[in-house]
Amino acid sequence: MKTTTKTIMIVAASGAAISIFGADMAFAQDAASEAVQVAEQNAEGMKAIGKGLGVGLAAGLAVVGGGPGIGRIGGSAVEAISRQPEAAGTIVTNMILTAALVEGATLFAVVVGFLAMILI
Repeated sequence: MKTTTKTIMIVAASGAAISIFGADMAFAQDAASEAVQVAEQNAEGMKAIGKGLGVGLAAGLAVVGGGPGIGRIGGSAVEAISRQPEAAGTIVTNMILTAALVEGATLFAVVVGFLAMILI
């Protein structure tokens, strides 16, 4: 063969090899960018799960604290009324006021938990 023909064949073979390996490199870069995108999506998903768990825990602890508190207030009021029936009006008024304050504090804790989820 002539030198020119050999040179053309070498250049063509080199071009084919570069295009094949170059395509593999391009596919590898595409796969790497897709992997980064998937990792970012997973991180956002984990962040949302953490927020949800935090809000659920905050709301649950607030209710677990407020529920027995209101129950104890009611039980103590009934016990006080049974000991002094003539003071029932005052006891009931104080019981309702105290229970409302405890329930307000519980509701405030739940709302703060939900706001933390939205704002953070």
